[in-house]
Amino acid sequence: MAGSERDQVSGKPHVVVVGGGVAGLAAAFHLRNEPVRVTLLEGSSRVGGKLSVSEVAGVAVDEGAESLYANRRKTTGLIKDAGLGDRIMPAGVTASAIWTRAEIRQQPDRQFMGVPCDMDDLARSGVLSAAGLDRARQDLTLPSFDRDGDVSVAAYVGGRLGQEVVDRLVDPFLAGVFSGRAEDLSFEATLTPLAMASRDHVSLADAAGSLTPRLAEGEKPPPVSVATLEGGFGSLPPVLVREVLAAAPDASIRTGAPVRKLARGAGGWRLTVGPVTDPEYIDADAVVVAVPAGPASSLLAGVPGTASAVSALAEVPYSSVAMVTLAYPRAAFPGGLSGRGYAAYRVPAVEGKAVKEVTFTTVKWPHLAGEVEIVRCSLGRFGEEHLLRRDDADLVALASAELAEATGVTGGPVATRVSRWNDALPQYTVGHLDRVRRIREAVASQPGLAVCGALYDGVGVGVCMATARKAADQVLAWLKKDAAARSVAVGV
Repeated sequence: MAGSERDQVSGKPHVVVVGGGVAGLAAAFHLRNEPVRVTLLEGSSRVGGKLSVSEVAGVAVDEGAESLYANRRKTTGLIKDAGLGDRIMPAGVTASAIWTRAEIRQQPDRQFMGVPCDMDDLARSGVLSAAGLDRARQDLTLPSFDRDGDVSVAAYVGGRLGQEVVDRLVDPFLAGVFSGRAEDLSFEATLTPLAMASRDHVSLADAAGSLTPRLAEGEKPPPVSVATLEGGFGSLPPVLVREVLAAAPDASIRTGAPVRKLARGAGGWRLTVGPVTDPEYIDADAVVVAVPAGPASSLLAGVPGTASAVSALAEVPYSSVAMVTLAYPRAAFPGGLSGRGYAAYRVPAVEGKAVKEVTFTTVKWPHLAGEVEIVRCSLGRFGEEHLLRRDDADLVALASAELAEATGVTGGPVATRVSRWNDALPQYTVGHLDRVRRIREAVASQPGLAVCGALYDGVGVGVCMATARKAADQVLAWLKKDAAARSVAVGV
């Protein structure tokens, strides 16, 4: 199969990338200058996945993911390689607050992924009740907890610091990142640096403190190095498409091309594309699977030797999200937004609100500031699909009412937008790292096959792009090994 494909088209090995989200596009981008022919197949009508941008009140605002960590080469390298280094825009304010116990309260200055490091600092924040604070202080004197295997975030953090720390600090953080819940999510997979540090510290607060800078009295922690792109992160996918096609004229990027079946043959891979009534068959030497767990499981189900991966993929649930974007006149916010000291606030689920996180976009990204204030309200924790079934008008009314309750904003928004992301985020539930190991081991046993995306090493844009580079390197290494074996065989 693959041999005839090489002969008939370009003489180069053919790599097919299944999935046109940011991971699939990044994989194609990393392959663009290699001696391979690349075909990317996306089942929907557009590439980019959860990267999309559109205007609200004349301002280009991201509908989905909007930022990445700017100080990591593995997250910004692709953007710079695509010629967009001068369009990386740093955040003006990155601090977050918590809307809890009837007030928006600053988070403790010293905390790591919601876990507090300093009990006096925690007390000053006012986030916890007196009883919750007393319980949190017990972490400093409790004996060591044995952790035999993976446990939930709620079980471990709550056991050390109490349920109120989980409910009012850690669970809101996890809802913002994963749209998940602390009682379901894996401590090892979601708070990985803290899980590792906790092996060397009895106190979880001390473990968190080992991961954060020491501060002098009154000193604020350094801002997190977060950035976006001028024009929005949603402007990245078309640039990647352009760069791939410019560097590799024989490359193909197709939308409306769902892959229904993946099969292994004597000479490579065969992909079945399109409707059952009119299938198209594409042969490839190597395949990168860059789709979510459900579609990936369906594809691997037809590949002998991947049963463990198929079962592991079937165990990964997903959470859906709605992003309600609101534009207000600047004067609508009493005292303005810029002087509040935070660019976002999170809302604990125990508060009973629909909105889980609010971002003051024009505060976070000063280059967007103008005649209006742009606010993004995120709705949808795992298990709240009933909420997201409401129509757009209901979601706008709900988000604007809760925003007014929290901030005192007066009047209604002058422009709105509702963006829905179904099955947007994989849930790293207890045992997730073992599932990922099973998937990767099974895939590694298949010649010329690799996987990438939000399911594996993290849900952020930068991490997804890093998994794409790993997948591209894996298939290139296999192709090189295969070419060497062919040469030896021919020589013999």
